[in-house]
Amino acid sequence: MKKMVEIDVIIDEDYADPKVLIFSKEKTEQVENIIYAIENASENDFPSIPAHLEGERLVILSQREIIRVFSENRKVFVQTEDNVYYVKKNMSAMEELLNNKRFIRISQSEIINLYKVKHFDINIAGTIGIEFDDGTKSWASRSRVKAIKDMLM
Repeated sequence: MKKMVEIDVIIDEDYADPKVLIFSKEKTEQVENIIYAIENASENDFPSIPAHLEGERLVILSQREIIRVFSENRKVFVQTEDNVYYVKKNMSAMEELLNNKRFIRISQSEIINLYKVKHFDINIAGTIGIEFDDGTKSWASRSRVKAIKDMLM
């Protein structure tokens, strides 16, 4: 395997904003590092998310780390690969903060990071099952299926 990254730049007037495609046999640490570098260089600076772990210990999460945001018992939580954190914002406020190119609301109580999805299971009944890279599974509400399909296709 080559350690060098092959880069092609195509100038096309149809693209107002840069679009980056990464081709790779699998999602490796090198691919993750490339994504991280591109996001950090981007002018779209989306805010980090202040979250609480173990009572009042505050941590600052990059949006890139977030797998999903969900509400349970009237509290809002942010899940990463390592932990589940409590946030002092409601779902609407979280939806406003999060990058809408990366995150999509799949139900009244859940917002997911599309970059952390392993696969979507779109079945005949019209529902969408979602499995994340870490093995977590979720379901989209029927009212959100059309919006999800439109975004993905």
